[in-house]
Amino acid sequence: MAFEKVNEIIKEEPGFASLTDLAAEKLGGKALYCTDDFFAEKENLLKPGRGIFIADKFTERGKWMDGWESRRKRVPGHDWVIIKLAMPGIIAGFDIDTHFFLGNHPPHASVDALYLPDATENIEWEKLNWEEVLSKSSLDAGSRNFFKCESQKMFTHVRLHIYPDGGVARFRVYGKVVKDWGRVKPNEEIDLAAALNGAEALACNDMFFSEMGNLLMPQRGINMGDGWETKRNRTANNRDWVIIKLATPGLIHKLIVDTAHFKGNYPDSCTLEACFCEDDEAVKNNKVNWEEILPSQKLNADTEHAFTTELKCKTVYSHVRLNIFPDGGVSRIRIFGCKS
Repeated sequence: MAFEKVNEIIKEEPGFASLTDLAAEKLGGKALYCTDDFFAEKENLLKPGRGIFIADKFTERGKWMDGWESRRKRVPGHDWVIIKLAMPGIIAGFDIDTHFFLGNHPPHASVDALYLPDATENIEWEKLNWEEVLSKSSLDAGSRNFFKCESQKMFTHVRLHIYPDGGVARFRVYGKVVKDWGRVKPNEEIDLAAALNGAEALACNDMFFSEMGNLLMPQRGINMGDGWETKRNRTANNRDWVIIKLATPGLIHKLIVDTAHFKGNYPDSCTLEACFCEDDEAVKNNKVNWEEILPSQKLNADTEHAFTTELKCKTVYSHVRLNIFPDGGVSRIRIFGCKS
């Protein structure tokens, strides 16, 4: 059933854009099928960044573009692409980014979604019971086009329609991971700081060079841009920090702070604080009592640091705050423990 409201483009980055991109390639999102990607491959939609433009780069099919681009349609109909989300989730909004697509962007787009956890490869996608979660909406060229999603249902797949054809650089599906914690055993060790489990990077004081959300991604970082890095700070005794909401409240047993690829710009030291609170806004506004659970530890360049006996955990925690001194970059943080 289509939503009745008119979908206006949100031009300023909305709050939901700080949520997890459920479709991100580096989380495990996949472009499964499209009607046409003659000029540029559908897989580009899910890559990090906004895409690049190389003026003199061409392929045997035409201009090389960093996005998904179909050929000019000369028959009735329109093009669409199927995306499998990295994890089932509740969608808060979309970014249909037409970066560098100026004379070749689609004038309109819409999005359908469905919940199909046991999908197989040989599916007739057109015959499934799709639900429209973004009705046909106008797109601007060369722009991030944000749209809110009103549905509160859980989905595993989305279908992006473009009308009638053209190019989209990136497609983001922002929302919250929904994990079935009933299937996790009480004493089973799990990464409470993994985005795939539902952890979120809520706030930080600085992310000048790279995003705080990278801390929660799977695998080790691939380069220095794939982490959280703050600017150089000249204030004596400076502290940079990031707050992470754990995937579920839990008992913490082990911490890993990975400075992979940060060699001349890793933090000198770090501490970790924790709290239990059911109100994210209170946590972000520092209206909680933080407890230091890891006293100051020296860090090294390009190293995966593991802390166990150094931890001073006393209870169940819902949020942690990683403090780095005085500034620098961290690639990943892992917080292993058990659900409460």
